[in-house]
Amino acid sequence: MQVKKETQVAGGGVPTAAQLEAINAQAKGTLTAEQVYVFSLRLCDDQIDRDGERFDTAALPPLAKLFIGKTGIVDHKWSSDSQVARIFATEIVQEDGVSYIKAWAYIRRGGHADEVIADIEAGIKKEISVGCAMGRSVCSICGSDYGTCGHMKGEAYDGAICCAILKEPMDAYEFSFVAVPAQREAGVLKALGSRRTLKELAEEFGAQAEYRALFKEAQLGRQYQAVLGDEVIRLCLALELGIEEPVLRSIVSKVSAEDLMKMKAALTDRMEQMYPVKCQLPGSAPTSTTIESGFMI
Repeated sequence: MQVKKETQVAGGGVPTAAQLEAINAQAKGTLTAEQVYVFSLRLCDDQIDRDGERFDTAALPPLAKLFIGKTGIVDHKWSSDSQVARIFATEIVQEDGVSYIKAWAYIRRGGHADEVIADIEAGIKKEISVGCAMGRSVCSICGSDYGTCGHMKGEAYDGAICCAILKEPMDAYEFSFVAVPAQREAGVLKALGSRRTLKELAEEFGAQAEYRALFKEAQLGRQYQAVLGDEVIRLCLALELGIEEPVLRSIVSKVSAEDLMKMKAALTDRMEQMYPVKCQLPGSAPTSTTIESGFMI
């Protein structure tokens, strides 16, 4: 899934010797300290944002590494003309129980770039949004893939507010200067995230037919998994394992379809061992007819 989250930009200035070395590792030529402007950013954190989502804390370190070398643009416009900066270093920072990715980026001084630098220094350009790809979105209430369990972001369940936890970072694309961040603390040192859905991508690239086919197959798959889960619960209750139905349903909701099939097969074998099938109308034993030999000729 493609994700866009926002943050803020902090002040900057002339790079240190170590920073300049990291910058030149990204540049094609050799840049001097006078040629570049550096600033730090708070890319994203593990707190719930305006979209009702949050990054998994464990996902931040690998995601931080993916952002090294990624470009900074404006309003998520993926064009070379929109490129204004590039990230050259990242780290994980923990403050007041919050973990976030802090990044350092550089801008080459001169021309239009000087206007961007001036806007950063004036506090005009300070909110940013990050674009990245995450492998999973998990429900904070039950731990199943979000959208498959019925829990809704922002709703309270037994006093806990549901959110979608973004896990398994796959790629990082860019950070962008924006107007309104989704993550309230993101920026120069977070922008209202507009995630592009699979349906939107299908419409953009003319793949509506393939999308409809995939969507129908996904619906059938979810229905089949629900039937499998019900069958596993029925078998567990029939075997009197001592586990109540609500607990079983909670367990089943976290299990994949493949594992549910294995559980069903194992439980079915156990059921056949404990309760073998017997014929309700057993046949009578064959009888032999005895003929009195005295009457035989």
